[in-house]
Amino acid sequence: MIRDFKTILTALAEEVQEHLQDCLKIEGIPLDLQKAMEYSLLAGGKKIRPVLCLSWGEMLGADRKELLHFAAALEMIHTYSLVHDDLPAMDNDDLRRGRPTNHKMFGEAVAILAGDALLTQAFFVMLGSSLPSERVLAACREVAAAAGPQGMVGGQCLDLMATGMGSMNLEDLKNMHALKTGALIRASCTSGALLAGDSADVHKAASYGTNIGLAFQIVDDILDVTGDEQTLGKPVGSDLSSDKSTYPKFLGIEQSKAMAQDSAELAKACLDEYHGPQKEFLKSLAQYIVDRIY
Repeated sequence: MIRDFKTILTALAEEVQEHLQDCLKIEGIPLDLQKAMEYSLLAGGKKIRPVLCLSWGEMLGADRKELLHFAAALEMIHTYSLVHDDLPAMDNDDLRRGRPTNHKMFGEAVAILAGDALLTQAFFVMLGSSLPSERVLAACREVAAAAGPQGMVGGQCLDLMATGMGSMNLEDLKNMHALKTGALIRASCTSGALLAGDSADVHKAASYGTNIGLAFQIVDDILDVTGDEQTLGKPVGSDLSSDKSTYPKFLGIEQSKAMAQDSAELAKACLDEYHGPQKEFLKSLAQYIVDRIY
């Protein structure tokens, strides 16, 4: 089952990667900007957010090919957030996915513009979908909310304000990560449901996305303590050195692992009423997120 899951995950990620290459074949982009956009967008990764959109949409009856525009756009938004998060004014990271970060390669100014370009181009790509316009608009609204001040950007602001202050408690940490990390993961699931035209299933998709988003962040916090740079493709121990609040800091490693597994189980339970290969894939994906710590 694990082998089948990884095969499917790899195939979906490759399909998204091919589509992303087409998304940047646009006339009129300055060459330096295009290179910076491609450098981060095409750097690999498992493409979890677009895969979630594809899987939820297909499970609810949409054609996967018609979902690819939206799936690719989600990866563009995620990539923009990484480019900006790595900047000296934010997390000041030198490595991302085992390579120098965007600003180390192209300079801070071009990195900022590359992130801006990826974000705005993402909505251009989303709105090029051939699905019914009311579905596309509903899904776009969902993603915009998740990416903006009431989602990912707001969460990053809370993270910056809390770093080194020592004033955050566990509930504050959960709320912050629900915005910074969880919102776009949740929207990846709900946008798939909305694009399939199944608004009644959006609450199930949201609950699944919320729970795997929590599991994902807990695991990331654990790996920052227990992982290694070669495997992760970025420095470990950066949360500790920056005096950031993390789940291991509040709960310890073992209790954090248990919390991640509980979140994965809650996500799996959201799929009970569904059938088909996408259901089994999404269940395996929830567990795969947690299994990274073992």
